Amino acid sequence: MGTSIATLGGEAGTSEILSTLLEDGAVILENLIGPGVIQAIQEELAPFREDSDPGMKHLNPVLDAFFGKETRHVTGLPGKSFTFASEVMIHPRLMALCDEILLPSCARYQLNLGHLIDRGPGGQQQFFHRDELVWVNVPRPHGQLQVATMIALEDFESEVGATRIVPGSHRWPLDRVAEDSEVAVAEMSAGSAVVYLGSTIHAGGANTTADRWRPGLHASWVCGWLRTEENNYLACPPDVASQLPRKAQEVLGYAVHDAIQFGGGFAGALDLQDPCDLMEQGKLGGGD
Repeated sequence: MGTSIATLGGEAGTSEILSTLLEDGAVILENLIGPGVIQAIQEELAPFREDSDPGMKHLNPVLDAFFGKETRHVTGLPGKSFTFASEVMIHPRLMALCDEILLPSCARYQLNLGHLIDRGPGGQQQFFHRDELVWVNVPRPHGQLQVATMIALEDFESEVGATRIVPGSHRWPLDRVAEDSEVAVAEMSAGSAVVYLGSTIHAGGANTTADRWRPGLHASWVCGWLRTEENNYLACPPDVASQLPRKAQEVLGYAVHDAIQFGGGFAGALDLQDPCDLMEQGKLGGGD
């Protein structure tokens, strides 16, 4: 691989991170989450990880090829890990980036999906792709639709399948193909995160080891008026969501997308109310 991804430490402010992310399409944030958070998430997800089937059939054969038969998945993390929902999904540094990148195009953003992706020995590299092409029908040109991250639960090294990123590709035409010299490897320590735009070309790397797995947390956020990849209302239903912090409920998509102040309307109401207010009042999901 012929290039690199800018790496910023904990002292970096939002403006520096944002500038780097918008310039390069990706940035590595060192030590985004600490060992205690990693341990708690690992413990909360352990039974689900153990039960996951690397060879599972997905809803489409394209996804079977995309993920391969050597990757364990745990989906719907906000409904399975309180620590993920409260410490990762609404992490202040990530929310600050979403504020700057997504709010120019929406009244509120929401979680697209939260998954544990555990690439196993022999896993092949994914094909290079842009996440935002899930919403290929959005007319171009358009603003940024998505902010995404992969957070290392163990050290990410090239040989275990660290994410491949093509810096600068968020400004490329859709038909441009990356040369090997333009691809960077997101090698980073446990707790660090590579953050990238939905328009940035990337791929999960090949795991060429004989016995090592590469567990990482993938989370992405999108404009609140988009249909999300994961149905978060089913993955984290009201009886579970009502036990989460209000901010987590909002980011999960339970909050109304209220564009009235911009001359628009609202979407996502229940009985003409904000579902998060109903949860707070104990009228939805059994909250106190």
